[in-house]
Amino acid sequence: MTSLRQPALTFLAAATLAAALSGCAPLIIGGAALGTMVTIDRRTPGIQIEDESIELRGASALRQVLADRAHVNITSYNRQVLLTGEVPSEQDKQAAEQAVSRVENVKGLVNEIAVMGNSTLAQRSSDTLVTGKVKASLVDAKDLSVGAFKVVTERGTVFLMGRVSQREAERATQITRTIGGVLRVVRIFEIISDEELRRLSPQQSGSVKL
Repeated sequence: MTSLRQPALTFLAAATLAAALSGCAPLIIGGAALGTMVTIDRRTPGIQIEDESIELRGASALRQVLADRAHVNITSYNRQVLLTGEVPSEQDKQAAEQAVSRVENVKGLVNEIAVMGNSTLAQRSSDTLVTGKVKASLVDAKDLSVGAFKVVTERGTVFLMGRVSQREAERATQITRTIGGVLRVVRIFEIISDEELRRLSPQQSGSVKL
C-alpha cells in the first residue's frame, strides 16, 4: 500500500523485507514471528513488481490532482487497485479515481475514499494495530496460506484482498470479523477454483507481502 503523503514507505518496507529474507532472522508480521515457515505469494514475481509500480505511479498521479489537501492510500494486488482514505469533496473523490484509472496496467479499481475530514493520527495508529492483529490471526490459522492475502485497514474497516478459493475467502472473513477493533470487513478477492488452487500450490514461490 502506498500513501499519498508517504510514497517512500514502499521502498522502506521492501528494503526491510529483503533484509529479513536474506538472513536467518524470523520474518515479523503483525507481531507474529514466522521463522522458517514458508510464506507464499500467489502472484507471479512480475505481477508483484507491476503492483508496486502501479502504487508508485498512482501516488504520483494523486499528488498532481489532490496536492496536500487529502489523505489517500493506494493499494494494488494483481493489478486490482483499492483507494482508501479521505478527501474534502465528492469532486476530489472522482478526480482521484479518474487519475488512478488512467495508470498503465490497472485492471480494475475499487474506490472506498470517504468524503470527510482527514483521519486523526490516533485513528491511523488504531488502524495499524488492527491490521497487525488481522495478519497475526491469518498466520495462526493453520488452514490458510497467509501469503494469499493483502490486508488494509481504514477507520476500522478491514479490506481483504488476494487470490483465494471460496473456502479461504469465507474462512479469512470469519477470522477477521472476530478481531477487536474491526467495524466492517470488505472483501476484494479474486476467487480461484479448487483446481487452480491445486495447480498453484506446488509451483508457488516467493515471499509474502501483506
